[in-house]
Amino acid sequence: MLNCSRYKRVPVVDYPEREWPNKEIQKAPIWCSVDLRDGNQALIEPMVVEEKVEFFNMLVKLGFKEIEIGFPAASQIEYDFLRQLVERKMIPDDVRVQVLVQCREHLIKRTFEAIQGIKKVVVHIYNSTSILQRDVVFHKDKEEIKQIAIEGTELVKKYAKTYDGDLMLEYSPESFTGTELDYALEICTAVQDTWGQATPEKPIIFNLPSTVEMNTPNVYADQIEWMNKHFKDRDSIILSVHPHNDRGTGVAATELAMLAGADRVEGTLFGNGERTGNVDILNLAYNMFSQGIDPELNIENVREIAEVYERCTKMDIHPRHPYAGKLVFTAFSGSHQDAINKGMQALHERGGDTWEVPYLPIDPADIGRQYEPIVRINSQSGKGGVAFVMDTFYGYKLPKGMHKEFADVIQKISEQQGEVAPEQIMDEFRSNYLDRKEPLHFRKCQITDTEVEEGVYATLAKVTYTDHGIEKNFAGVGNGPIDAVQRGLEEELGIEIKVLDYNEHALRAGSNAQAASYIHLMDKNSGKVTYGVGVSSNITRSSIRGIFSAVNRLFYS
Repeated sequence: MLNCSRYKRVPVVDYPEREWPNKEIQKAPIWCSVDLRDGNQALIEPMVVEEKVEFFNMLVKLGFKEIEIGFPAASQIEYDFLRQLVERKMIPDDVRVQVLVQCREHLIKRTFEAIQGIKKVVVHIYNSTSILQRDVVFHKDKEEIKQIAIEGTELVKKYAKTYDGDLMLEYSPESFTGTELDYALEICTAVQDTWGQATPEKPIIFNLPSTVEMNTPNVYADQIEWMNKHFKDRDSIILSVHPHNDRGTGVAATELAMLAGADRVEGTLFGNGERTGNVDILNLAYNMFSQGIDPELNIENVREIAEVYERCTKMDIHPRHPYAGKLVFTAFSGSHQDAINKGMQALHERGGDTWEVPYLPIDPADIGRQYEPIVRINSQSGKGGVAFVMDTFYGYKLPKGMHKEFADVIQKISEQQGEVAPEQIMDEFRSNYLDRKEPLHFRKCQITDTEVEEGVYATLAKVTYTDHGIEKNFAGVGNGPIDAVQRGLEEELGIEIKVLDYNEHALRAGSNAQAASYIHLMDKNSGKVTYGVGVSSNITRSSIRGIFSAVNRLFYS
């Protein structure tokens, strides 16, 4: 039995006047990628300089205007990386890079040496403020912890005099979620007063991190809204959040924090970061996109982003990862496949501008994904999925009555081997229908009009075929080519058959289009029914091939 008594419940916020539950996200926040710092430090094998350069260039291409590039005072590798960006002139004029540093003079001094030559920078200072950290890590009281933040701010002011670029200050009360709200406000206000330079035109950034996710997302939203409502000179503050994912609710906590007043979000691509990771910026951005909100990032090709990410970080993206995973636009379930198939058909038929397809919150093509993986066939799949594959991959629009018949063929295979690839499904379609030419193989046919009585004409079909390789001929008369061939076959073979349904369509556009014909045939004596399929550039030939395919399946299986 789990010993739950070892753990105490983290208290919620007593804040009945909360307003965030009645709000909706209206626009994208200021995005700040911390992949090159928070993300990089969490890698088993941290990125080398050239990998960081490639990753930085990708972030710029994606449209990030704020990028935390590291902790240049912490190691020579981080310092050298920053200097390479400067010396190789790789930082665009509209991108503000962010550097992290503890509130210690020798580190702040080294940081200002590193940022020389950068046009726009955020100097991000922090110290831990939570009850637990004050007690077991720092052994300091509230006033002593606050003094660390004040002194750090004073040091940034001191060294900022030697910097000739555009500098913004960011302060984080690290472990904010474990800090008393009134104390978090007190320490942020002390930093604000010490800095003394914040204006609406050049605000200070207060970053309130969920350094460890400790409670449900609504509690984080309450904490953010409380701070948002109690900050002084709020128009001179950018309220930033930096959520982690310890409870697996980082995305939800961030979205609720945005409702609660957060202006800015720090996170990583695909949620990489310490422990269970940082909040996934791409997940957030695609969520907005799915609601018709411009995420203000260039994220039209998630597979391209994933390829660079996996190569540079040496981390694999889970196949069920939202939006980016290989299987997230895939349906194995038969009912899901059927709904997707019908939804895609309705979308095409209605020709509207709004995407509405069951089980697909967005069009995979909008983010660089293909339609091919949407439906995957295994033993859990149904008739709709097989029909979807035949239509989407190969252009065969199977009649509704044929869906189950062919799906049963594929079901038997999937029960033996597991997933069945589209190529194998098409191979089975050929062998079961298109290439069903034994023992009766249609060769050629001459269609003419014949006068059956004075002034009354019918269709005469003269058919050449082989029976077990032996060439034979027959003739039939009917009210059209299909009826004439049916009657001729009945007399030739001594059978009684009935065409229950006939469908045909072009496989591709143009004058040389192939026609696919589907014949639903019944043996009148046994009541057995089946489909046959024929393909030809001539519609009459395709339909006759379909009849022969069905007769072979019906009487010679």
